[in-house]
Amino acid sequence: MSDPADLDRLINERLDALLPKKLAELREKQTPSMTIIATKGTLDWAYPPFILSSTAAALGWNVSVFFTFYGLNLLKKDISDLKVSPLGNPGMPMKMPFGPDWFKGINWNIPNAVQAIVPGFETVATTLMKQTIHNKGVAGVQELRNACIEGGVNLIGCQMTVDLFGFTREDFIPQVREYCGAATFLPMARDADVSLFI
Repeated sequence: MSDPADLDRLINERLDALLPKKLAELREKQTPSMTIIATKGTLDWAYPPFILSSTAAALGWNVSVFFTFYGLNLLKKDISDLKVSPLGNPGMPMKMPFGPDWFKGINWNIPNAVQAIVPGFETVATTLMKQTIHNKGVAGVQELRNACIEGGVNLIGCQMTVDLFGFTREDFIPQVREYCGAATFLPMARDADVSLFI
């Protein structure tokens, strides 16, 4: 009968030799996963969660997006009225989607004080953004959301926000797979390869 210490040493040497290769093989076979927490419901903030999740789904990833607070607006049946809110957004230069190139190239840094007192400024900014999106051939938010649905993205509504804002489930598209709270979503995020907050 061999010495238990020798047996332990042989087992450890064999495991050290085989384990890294086996773990690498398992990682190769594993389907990547991503979770996103979407918290904003404006036109410009609708793009990041839908672009990232539709792209990941197209790559074969398992994707879940948790829509909470104003992000829940992105799951409403009608999202054609999404607006841009330039007020308080210093990272948003206003560029014109029309005119000669020199005119379109100007960054129209409009002070917040002007944006706040000019009636209809948000509507103008939204119209200009939608025209820019159209001119550049970028997919609309509805198209991107449809790509997510077709790609099997798990769209999750925050039940607490539904209750807080007085929504009903009938306010949202039927493709919302579940309504849950943070306690249900956090284990999904913990186990995901990529987890984002938008």
